[in-house]
Amino acid sequence: MSEPAKFVTGSTMRHVIVMAATGSIGLVAIFLVDALNLFYISLLGQQELAAAIGYAGTLIFFSTSVSIGLSIAATAITSRAIGAGERDRARQLAAASVIYTTAIMAVAAAVCFPYLDAMVRFMGAQGRTAQLTVEFMQIVFPSLPLIGIGMSMAGLLRAVGDAKRAMYVTLAAGAATAILDPIFIFGLGLGIHGAAISTVISRFALIVVGFYGLHRVHRMLALPSLNVLGSTIGPYLYVGLPAIMTQLATPVGNAYVTIEIASYGDSAVAGWAVIGRLIPVAFGALFALSGAVGPILGQNYGALRFDRLYSTMRNAFIVIIVYTLTMWALLALGADFIASLFGVDGEARELVVFFCQFVSVTFLFNGMLFVANAAFNNLGYPIISTVYNWGRSTLGVIPFVWVGSKYFGAVGALGGYGLGAIFFGVAAAITCLRIIKRISDRPSTKPPEEPGIQIPPAANSPFTSSKGAT
Repeated sequence: MSEPAKFVTGSTMRHVIVMAATGSIGLVAIFLVDALNLFYISLLGQQELAAAIGYAGTLIFFSTSVSIGLSIAATAITSRAIGAGERDRARQLAAASVIYTTAIMAVAAAVCFPYLDAMVRFMGAQGRTAQLTVEFMQIVFPSLPLIGIGMSMAGLLRAVGDAKRAMYVTLAAGAATAILDPIFIFGLGLGIHGAAISTVISRFALIVVGFYGLHRVHRMLALPSLNVLGSTIGPYLYVGLPAIMTQLATPVGNAYVTIEIASYGDSAVAGWAVIGRLIPVAFGALFALSGAVGPILGQNYGALRFDRLYSTMRNAFIVIIVYTLTMWALLALGADFIASLFGVDGEARELVVFFCQFVSVTFLFNGMLFVANAAFNNLGYPIISTVYNWGRSTLGVIPFVWVGSKYFGAVGALGGYGLGAIFFGVAAAITCLRIIKRISDRPSTKPPEEPGIQIPPAANSPFTSSKGAT
């Protein structure tokens, strides 16, 4: 029996909160383990090891961003089919998405692997720190297809509406890393190389748990026909390529911040590395929220429930405001404790405390940007999300960070990174609400018009068009 589309009825606020809460638990688990990675390495008492983890984290952020972009495409096209009542087609679209994700991530790993040393040194790493970073990445980088498949499966579980099992996917990987890290780092005496090995093994956990939930529980993977496989690539890339470009913008901006901070030495980079682990732990709910609203919007759009799009976004923005202000207060109060927990001192400690007390509040605007981008991607405007995210990561990062660094040093660079988010977050939110109003003004019987995301459907589907019908 076909499962009904979960998000086309009931309270949109409840859907937003449940999806965001479960998603944030899973994400925070992974990021918390990543922070534990840095904590374990810091116990070895070598500053260059912590700096190497910081540089490696920036590169891993790039690969994870590509995976997230592809999972957005899988979620968008599958959730629309579910909302339209085309369960059989949704199963084939889900499987086709996993196939394409695997191929793209494998190509990305093969192309980038020979240039790891050049990329590490471009970010400012030198000497022993650069060598350790490259060795870490040489172990982790070949597992790119694994993280791509795992993230896509988690996204597809959210598309079905199973927030709990989507959470289990990332929790499993986090638990595996938490168990394996101390074994490989300390028990086997492998240090930073042990951390890399445990990272790779944990990515297999993503796939095992994701496959069980997606195929064994929901029967949401069906071998796609050649027709579906061929017709899916266009819509998949229409959303996926801009989504990848959108996701890559953030690590590009972070890479610039890393380069600027690297000019102040390994102590400053170590502080930035701690902040890089603290951000997703503290604001994982905001990252999760962007993944939460996508399936809700997609199902309602596919079901032609345009009236529910605005309430979904309004409720998402309310959650962002309440959560960010609460987290800012907690970080500001615990700033000294957090710095002491990671054992940083000098300039590294100054950066961590400054972030907690002042910069963290600017994630209110980053959150607005994240959620607006999710709406753009799922409502047929992925190019707009690309423009806003690249605007934030270039015009909203480079001049602000450069001026801050020039006049106030590493702390100024960090402050500039926060200030640059304000304009782009507000502008993206306004643009998003205007687009939703335009969509909501359509008759409820009028199907979506964006040709780039139409998929040749079964007869009498809301996705049918003279251009895309089979």
